[in-house]
Amino acid sequence: MSLFLSVVPVSEAVETVRRLAPPPGCEEVPLEDALYRVLARDVVADIDIPGFDRSTVDGYAVAAAETTGASEAIPAMLQCRGRIGMGSADAGRISPGSCRYVPTGGALPGGADAVVMIEHAEQIGDDILIHRSVAPGENVVFCGEDFQAGKVALERGRVLSPREIGVAAAVGADRVCVTKVPKVGIISTGNELVPVVETPRPGEVRDANSYLAGAFVTGRGCHPVYFGIVRDDRAVLRRAVSSALERCDVVLVSGGSSKDERDNTAAVIMELGEVLVHGIAIAPGKPTIIGTARGKPVIGLPGHPASAFVVLVAVVDHLLAAMRGTTVLRQTARARLTQNIPSTRGREDYVRVSVRDGEATPVFGKSGLLNTLVQSEGLVRIPASSEGFEVGKEVEVILW
Repeated sequence: MSLFLSVVPVSEAVETVRRLAPPPGCEEVPLEDALYRVLARDVVADIDIPGFDRSTVDGYAVAAAETTGASEAIPAMLQCRGRIGMGSADAGRISPGSCRYVPTGGALPGGADAVVMIEHAEQIGDDILIHRSVAPGENVVFCGEDFQAGKVALERGRVLSPREIGVAAAVGADRVCVTKVPKVGIISTGNELVPVVETPRPGEVRDANSYLAGAFVTGRGCHPVYFGIVRDDRAVLRRAVSSALERCDVVLVSGGSSKDERDNTAAVIMELGEVLVHGIAIAPGKPTIIGTARGKPVIGLPGHPASAFVVLVAVVDHLLAAMRGTTVLRQTARARLTQNIPSTRGREDYVRVSVRDGEATPVFGKSGLLNTLVQSEGLVRIPASSEGFEVGKEVEVILW
């Protein structure tokens, strides 16, 4: 068992949790149920997309060479041979000196290789005056230019956003193979904790971590399973962790991770498996525990919600991503610091900041305060090799 204060770098903690992540299982689901799931198998186009040469604008299908030199002063004149209807199976052909009207998405007739936008043409009877030349392929998507039959349209490991769902539908994937949703057991420990519905008495606090961790897990595409509040009793915590291990793929335990007589989380993990890390060079969140029990990861989070959330972002995020078969995807922004941020070399600091008009302002507060979570828009990471950042430095903000 690693001793607390024998801390490891954040990078080593991340590597440890990714190594512990069980390989993701997979299942086939209807496309309409696949939003934000992770592809476990490539999606291959069943046909060429589009299956025909099509116009991207409303206009006139032409042979581009016949518009060479066309201008407002000296337009090219072509004879209109009718209109092409949407969904038409046969768009016909155009002969030299002629064109056909085609709507956006309509099929290009044979002999045409470009489309003149309707704004750049003028109809006089059956004649069309072309006021601007077009190049071959202009305003046209050719057959198979989007996706080719038999080629990968969406690769495994991709998270299916609404954009990917649309592509999958276009290439005929009414069902997709996705990774199974990991189940994450969530336990909060501490004699001071009371349910959210209760009014705390002196010395008590409401259980915020269950909801904080559960919401984080849900936002990462996993399913939280709540096991409630566990008192500072090693036997009771062991039963709770054992129950969570039976039902879940990973267990998060908040509280009970400090190096004192209440350090039950590490002891229980040791009884059921192995503690691999007990202490990370990160602030806040130093007393984090990483272990394994019955072949499944068990993470001991700090009891304070603000510290727990930083560890969720910096470390647990990587575990959940690996369990889903993907990598951590973060929304970030660049901003300039409005004041100095001191740091201790050898420790990776995550400082909450508010972001306004391209400027990042540190949101400092006493240890134990929760308001910094809602007064900030994200975190600035200060590497362990740095002693801090100076005012005016451009930094990357990890947005909440």
